[in-house]
Amino acid sequence: MPWIEATLRGQRVLARAMPDGSFAAEGGRVEIRYGATSDRPYRAAARNLEIVAGATLISDEAGPPSASSAAPDRSRGAAAKPAASGVPHGTDARASRAWIAYTDGACSGNPGPAGCGVVLVSPDGKVREGFDFIGEATNNVAELTAIQRAVEWAPAEPPAIVVHTDSQYSIGILQKGWKAKANQDLVARVRAVLATRDVRLVYVPGHSGVPLNERADELARESILARSSRPARD
Repeated sequence: MPWIEATLRGQRVLARAMPDGSFAAEGGRVEIRYGATSDRPYRAAARNLEIVAGATLISDEAGPPSASSAAPDRSRGAAAKPAASGVPHGTDARASRAWIAYTDGACSGNPGPAGCGVVLVSPDGKVREGFDFIGEATNNVAELTAIQRAVEWAPAEPPAIVVHTDSQYSIGILQKGWKAKANQDLVARVRAVLATRDVRLVYVPGHSGVPLNERADELARESILARSSRPARD
């Protein structure tokens, strides 16, 4: 079955297609890949996909490699690799020369048991996932800690990092000059970590179907359930 270039919420993907160029949908969902070298399959709602103007069919032989048994299909907001261009949702061409991070914090009660999740994507499209259980904390603490961990876990080269977060609070405190009325020690530590790298924060709406953001949320919740931490490493 061939492939065709498409966009998913603004991000380029390869989607399974019928010989006539239409999407090969099963139950309203289409197999997609985030890049021509990705062997990890995902499924997206056909209604969220749009064929790229002028796109032509790509044969199965010339398309992405067969799915790896070590990389199961996650059809409900799992980790996703970026398009071959290396420019995920919400970023510009700078992303192709930077690490991409999606971060999220979770809290069972506010305050309550809290954790954070991080998805890191290298400039060549490799994905690393990690989470950190931080004990009793507020949601804002979890969101800030998620950003800190993303910068700490990303390798030093290249130094640029584009961090996506659904926390307007974190962006305001760390990037817009808002005064920290609470969590001042943590804010100071996170600012110090960010100062060591070329970091840009990008807002992404939470729970809006952006795959890597949804995966960061899953990882944050996993840390709470497991009461454990797992740094994002190769």
